[in-house]
Amino acid sequence: MANHNTAATQTGPELTTRSIIVGLIVALIIGSAYPYCVLKLGFGPNLSVVSAFFGFIALVLILRAAGTNARENNIVQTMGTSAGQTAFMCVLLAAFDMLNAKGVLNPPIHLGTAQIFFWLCSASLLGILLAVPMRRHYIDEENLTYADGLAAGETILVLHEGREKGISARPMKALGLGALASGVLMILTSFLKLFPDTWLVPGMQDMRIGLNWSLLSFGSGLLVGFRICFSMAIGTFISWFLLPRFLLSHGMIPELTYAKTLLWVMWPATGLMVAGGLTSLALKWNLIVKSFRGLKVSQVGTEDGPREFPMQWVVIGSIVMTVVICLVQYFSMGIPVWLSFIAILLSLPLMLVGLRVLGETNWGPISALSNMMQAIFAFISPGNVPVNMSSSGLTGTIAVTSEALMQDFKAGQLIRSNPRSLTIAQLIAAPVGSLATALIYPVLRNKFGIGPTGLSSPISVKWAGFAELLTKGLSALPPGCLVGLVIGIVVGIGLTLLAEKYGENVPSPAAIGIGMLIQAAVLITFILGGVAQLIWAKTAPASEEDVRVPLASGLIVGEAILAVVLALLAAAGINF
Repeated sequence: MANHNTAATQTGPELTTRSIIVGLIVALIIGSAYPYCVLKLGFGPNLSVVSAFFGFIALVLILRAAGTNARENNIVQTMGTSAGQTAFMCVLLAAFDMLNAKGVLNPPIHLGTAQIFFWLCSASLLGILLAVPMRRHYIDEENLTYADGLAAGETILVLHEGREKGISARPMKALGLGALASGVLMILTSFLKLFPDTWLVPGMQDMRIGLNWSLLSFGSGLLVGFRICFSMAIGTFISWFLLPRFLLSHGMIPELTYAKTLLWVMWPATGLMVAGGLTSLALKWNLIVKSFRGLKVSQVGTEDGPREFPMQWVVIGSIVMTVVICLVQYFSMGIPVWLSFIAILLSLPLMLVGLRVLGETNWGPISALSNMMQAIFAFISPGNVPVNMSSSGLTGTIAVTSEALMQDFKAGQLIRSNPRSLTIAQLIAAPVGSLATALIYPVLRNKFGIGPTGLSSPISVKWAGFAELLTKGLSALPPGCLVGLVIGIVVGIGLTLLAEKYGENVPSPAAIGIGMLIQAAVLITFILGGVAQLIWAKTAPASEEDVRVPLASGLIVGEAILAVVLALLAAAGINF
């Protein structure tokens, strides 16, 4: 990693009036643009890095504020990330509308602006609060990668140091060249459409096997590194090359397609991730206890007191948000309070698993964990689609907002920001993202429509389709998938125990699980980035140490910013 000027990272105010005002503006922009982006593209670009750039542009290039520092930029980046991650849950609103259109929800559930706001806001705030005590474990003790957060922190440092030293600084050049290359490639594929953004192997198009022309994916692999990419390659090989023909020949899937295969392999993949994540937490239970105890005893004036968000605020806030969620779901969707409370309790272990998977692989397993919650509530409340959807949506919202906070903590670790300030910034911005989604989503739904002829996120289609499938009972699940789940659990526990003894020589169950879920065309590009990191580290270790992270960050940010710009232009009526 490049060496940075410590003066720029350790000094300067954080929660200033200007950083909060600029952060609110950035949060509003990203929160408003993100729903269209997610529903149109089927995924969301890197919010942490995009927010970092927006913050730098506003603070330095537009306001030309004297004394602006990297830590203020970190606050702005945090607020933009918080609002965007909250807005990501528009995929659940789209899934509700898809089920309404099919008549699956009887009576239909149409959430108004106020209902959307209070539901998203309370769930997001709860997710942020629940993630606060885990910073020491995932960031300080285990020092997981959290590639998006690392890229955001690196981007902020390079931008601010480049301003002081001039753009001739080597990391600044690497960042700029990476962003330019990534942006140009996206223009060629998405704007000018000179060639498709994905090349699929002839005869294997239905399995989505090929190569995705995305430097964002390549840069993410370059940032994560070879070890995790190798584990993801194992998962890719198992799901998309080894298992499909076996499953077809034994009648476990009806046809060789990505969608049908995914409905089966998601079970062992989820078992791997959940069992591996919970086993790792169990093995390090003393660190968890230490984290909570440290938060409890820290007082203002001690070394950690001013830095840590007070534990009593976490407890009180979590209780209040739990009550609000239960009331909102009861009056908006008719969900019994006890079922909402069970959903919140079950969200906790799944959130912890999601944080570990994201930290290792840079992929948030929102879809898989939400589907698992759907299956659990199909057993608790059979045939009750509103319960199924609201419970899984609650899990997803808690997961995405907790993941956003951990990404921001990672960026703050690099910049030496105060975790307490970052938490406060997240809490301020989450309602902004909730309000933006509540206002923008109905507009997008009315203008473009939701479904095959309009905005149709693959995540929403899968969410709604799985809920519809489960109305027929657990017997409608693909044959043998529960056996696959058990195998995944056993392998996840075994790999985690082996990793305790042999360390990084053992493949990561979290990374294998993600490799089993994402289509091969996207992951092969990602894996090639990890291979490039290995070759670079072996052949030119000095330059790899100096510029790999800023170069990878540039590759991520170029495509990510253009994706948001595309959404903004489309919202303004300018379509390509």
